[in-house]
Amino acid sequence: MQQLTCYQIHALAPQIAPGRASRAWMDATPERFAYRCLPLSIANSMGWEVLSPCRITAEWNGGVELNDLKVEIEDDAWRQRQAAASHFGSGILTFHLGYLFRTEPGVGLWARGTPNAPKDGIAPLEGIIETDWLPFTFTMNWKLTRPGVIAFDKDEPFCFLTPIRYRALEEIIPEVVAIEENPALQADYEAWSSQRLDFNRRLTAREPDVVGQGWQKWYTQAKTPDGESRNSAHLTKLSLAAPRRKHMVSQTP
Repeated sequence: MQQLTCYQIHALAPQIAPGRASRAWMDATPERFAYRCLPLSIANSMGWEVLSPCRITAEWNGGVELNDLKVEIEDDAWRQRQAAASHFGSGILTFHLGYLFRTEPGVGLWARGTPNAPKDGIAPLEGIIETDWLPFTFTMNWKLTRPGVIAFDKDEPFCFLTPIRYRALEEIIPEVVAIEENPALQADYEAWSSQRLDFNRRLTAREPDVVGQGWQKWYTQAKTPDGESRNSAHLTKLSLAAPRRKHMVSQTP
C-alpha cells in the first residue's frame, strides 16, 4: 500500500479531504449531461483537496510589487498564521499548507488547482514536488489574470494533491504509427466510428429509442461497440480515503 504522510507542523492547519466528483457547473448543465463524461468525473476526484480555513480575499491593482496585492483573511487566528499572503509579487497569491508531506521513494506530489473547476480572474500555478526526500514545506500559488478582486470561501479547495511517480515519464518513448499496422484496432475504431455517426444521425432525427438511450455508454461500461468487455480494472467512480489522525501516546516516566 502506498503511503502519503502529512506531518502537521503547527497547531492550526487546513483540512485535507478526498477530492469530490461533483462540480456546481456540471450540476447546472441540462440534465447534468456533463457527468456523462466519465473521464471528467474521475479526474475530479483523483487526489486530495486542501480546504481554505476561512474566507480569503485578494485585490490586485496590476502591479508587480508585493503591496500591489492586498490580502484579507477574515479570521484572526488564520490571519496570525498568514494562511495566505502576497509573497512573490506580480499578482501571485500564496497559500501556506501547514504540512510537511512525505511519500514513498520515487513518488512526489503534483500540487495544482482543483481539476475542472475554473475560477474567474485567477489561475493555479502547478508544481511537481519531490516529497520523498524534502525536509521543508512548499506553497500553493495562484496568479491573478487581471486587476480586480477574487475570493476563496471557507472550505473551498485552494490546492489539489495527487501522488505521481515523477521519473516515470522519462521511460516512455512516444511512437507515431499508422493505424493500418494494427488491423484489430483499426477494425474496432471503424466499427465505433460507423456506429457513432449512425447514432448521432438518429439522435438528430429524434428517433424515440435513441433519444431514450441518451448517449452511447461504451466507455462508461468499458465495452467495445460489439459488447466485449476490455478492462477489468475500469473505474466508474473513485472514492479516496480521508486522512486519519495518528495519536501519539505519552508515557509516564
